[in-house]
Amino acid sequence: MLKKLLSISAGLLLTVSVFAAQQWADNAPHSYIVKKGDTLWGISAKFLIKPWHWPEIWQLNSKVRNPHLIYPGDQLILSDGSVSHGEGSVGPHVRETSLDNAIKPIPLSDVKQFLKNSRVVDEDAIRDAPHIVAVEENRLRGTAGQLVYIRGLSANVGDQFAIVRPMGRYYDMPPEDEGKVRETYRQERDGRDGRKSLLWRHGPMEWSFKGRVRFLGYEVLEYGVVQVTRTGNPSSALVTYSDFEVREGDFILPLDPTPYDDQFVPHPPAQAPDNMRVIAFTDALNAVGPLQVIALSRGAEDGVDNGTTYSIYSDGEVVQDNTDYPKGKSRAFFNPHDSKVQLPPEFIGHVMVFRTFKRVSYGLVMDSVRPVHVGDFLHDPDTTP
Repeated sequence: MLKKLLSISAGLLLTVSVFAAQQWADNAPHSYIVKKGDTLWGISAKFLIKPWHWPEIWQLNSKVRNPHLIYPGDQLILSDGSVSHGEGSVGPHVRETSLDNAIKPIPLSDVKQFLKNSRVVDEDAIRDAPHIVAVEENRLRGTAGQLVYIRGLSANVGDQFAIVRPMGRYYDMPPEDEGKVRETYRQERDGRDGRKSLLWRHGPMEWSFKGRVRFLGYEVLEYGVVQVTRTGNPSSALVTYSDFEVREGDFILPLDPTPYDDQFVPHPPAQAPDNMRVIAFTDALNAVGPLQVIALSRGAEDGVDNGTTYSIYSDGEVVQDNTDYPKGKSRAFFNPHDSKVQLPPEFIGHVMVFRTFKRVSYGLVMDSVRPVHVGDFLHDPDTTP
């Protein structure tokens, strides 16, 4: 009898904990018809207080066999927490709609550049990469339809490769204060030419007085495709596609072997990595807002995966307590630590990871109440720091 009671109690606790995460928003209607242009985040943000808990809700509904695949025309019944496929339907059925028509977790148009054109590679990828040594007819620049000559390429006629150009590199350093976690930075590529100056190994940033500086990866811009027309060293290749002019010194890498996976759902992190920070963004000088891309200082080896959602916070400032320790007075001078007050972190918004590399990831800012800055930190969205 005691075992039975314990089992029932455990089941009730689990039910309560799951239900607590599944809080419906006050404005949630009885039902909702999925529309073309909807996103998984957009729908969940309308109906859930915590939209990153989407999987926990829809996986409880037996009528939806795959919570990744929800389509325009599907009717979401919200009042009793059930979902049905198609208006008026009562159970699962064979779907004739293409998987490509399923709604996506985020608006892909806002991250197109980072799905197609940007990736982060390790040091060996650049050290061993073939490179363009010349463009046909000794031209300074090449475009689609022209031949380029590649040194160090081992391939067969007809093979295709990506043309890439390194744009910067990520690294982390020992902290200023002992016991703190390492800080991550992005270093823009400078104007020096040549592979030697580009490579991290034996570079000027490899060591510091506080310890070893760790290289995280090169961010490269993939802007074109070549197809091998003649093997050798150098090989000849035809530029079949290019977003802008090809130039001597650009590198040749294999086409991305891991196409973008858009079959994921928003979810909280299993465990937020320590000191995960915003380290870069594009299309802005100082700050970004909703639906803009940010680079994050942790990646797959830290347990980050597509769909992971974090809260973004800024560090609280240190201020002077001018009431008990007036500035310029002896009490403030002799009690410097007591006169300073560390303010709590300030909530900024939410970010969802959409592409993950080994030690770096890209995320899309989903909402924000304040601008996002480089150096802001990420935290578990279900708790406060």
